[in-house]
Amino acid sequence: MKTVPEFAIIGHPNEGKSSVLSTLAEDDSVRVSATPGETVVCQAFPVRIDGREIIRFIDTPGFQNPRQTLEWLQSYQGPEEGMLEAFIGAHQDDPAFQDDCELLRPVAAGAGVIFVVDGSRPLRHVDRAEMEILRLTGAPRMAVINCKDEEEGYLAKWQGEFRKHFNAVRLFNSCRANYRQRIDLLESLKSIDQQLEPVLRTVIEAFQDDWEVRSQRTAAILAAMLIDIISYRRVVPCAPDEEERKRQDLHRDYLEYVTGRERQAQQAIRALFKHNIFNLELPPQSILAEDLFSQRTWEFLGLSKRQIILAGALGGAALGVGIDAATVGTSFGLFSAVGGLIGAGATALKGKDLLSGVRLLGMKMGGEQLRVGPVTNIQLLYILLDRGLLFYSHVINWAHGRRDYERMAALPMTAGATGGFTRRWQREQRAVCDRFFRAVLKGHEGEIEETSVALQDLLRDQFLGLSEDRALLGVEGDPAEHS
Repeated sequence: MKTVPEFAIIGHPNEGKSSVLSTLAEDDSVRVSATPGETVVCQAFPVRIDGREIIRFIDTPGFQNPRQTLEWLQSYQGPEEGMLEAFIGAHQDDPAFQDDCELLRPVAAGAGVIFVVDGSRPLRHVDRAEMEILRLTGAPRMAVINCKDEEEGYLAKWQGEFRKHFNAVRLFNSCRANYRQRIDLLESLKSIDQQLEPVLRTVIEAFQDDWEVRSQRTAAILAAMLIDIISYRRVVPCAPDEEERKRQDLHRDYLEYVTGRERQAQQAIRALFKHNIFNLELPPQSILAEDLFSQRTWEFLGLSKRQIILAGALGGAALGVGIDAATVGTSFGLFSAVGGLIGAGATALKGKDLLSGVRLLGMKMGGEQLRVGPVTNIQLLYILLDRGLLFYSHVINWAHGRRDYERMAALPMTAGATGGFTRRWQREQRAVCDRFFRAVLKGHEGEIEETSVALQDLLRDQFLGLSEDRALLGVEGDPAEHS
């Protein structure tokens, strides 16, 4: 038994083989193509956690001559355990069987088999030949019906045929599978061979522990970002006749700082969840494509006016629903497939619609200096928390095998939602945020650390819900369809 379990992913082009592999391995570098013949040699995709390889998936070519291969295997008269090696030895110099030999090599070396088909098409004779080949190998094997669309008319026939040839059958949508569904598929693999069960149990535990570590690190990334943004301070020399211009300059500088700081946090979160390629731009209809400081954003995200008043009473901070926003057109570039959660058709409000004042940054003139910061409006904290949770919910639910970026950018928005996440929090949860905000304003390191830990615990609880229940996003089905 191999210390690192191996599974050969076998199937036809354009039926989901590569996207299943990409999603299981959390590797979006796997080439997903509808062109037959692009995979000509096996390629291993190891999954590593803390530098240690825990499981290996192998991309294989498609069958080249399944009927002739099956005929040879059925007529083979030698020892059963040497059948695959004998076939490869007899055909490895024949170009007509190059792909068949290549895909059978990892199986001959002891790899398990994951056979992937598109369940939306009818069963063919060539499919039965391939299934029988894999049955004759004697390898532990699972059949995966990759449901790429809503067509289910052929599922019963596929499932009936698979039961004759495979140890387990699983429905799996590689373009929509989230973390929980990946774990469920690995759990099913345990049943295909009793000898695989102990090592796969270790693999699943490693995945679960790693997911918890990622959630902890994401919470820490968001908390550090919030501390930096809320505690932002600057003091600049300023003559009385320069005050208005300096105020505008400093406000623009702050918006740019917040934009860059959040983008930095987003990139760190993307890296944690191994999204190296995916970077979907938000459609213009999404409110998250608007300026962070537009009136529309502040009306929708964060707390309600009543909750803000309560937060002000509890926190004693200089709060308000006003926004000291300049019309600089800054966009955060936050990608999130749940952008549609926030409603459709909104356009950024311009300068005449924005409320004026200094209640966000607390700008003050003192002598010949203009002092800016820290942020005095707790609503900014809640808006940034909403944005962080929306970002997280999309990152964890965008399968690594998904490639339909262009279609996603053209999707219509879904209206009807009434707000972000934080507006639905209980008073106890908001109290954690209030204490954190006050601690950052006061600048006491010990208190900041203590309240930051509490905030991170709160965020991890939210992450757990988003990982296990998509209904918490406030939309039906795949959140990536509502951007």
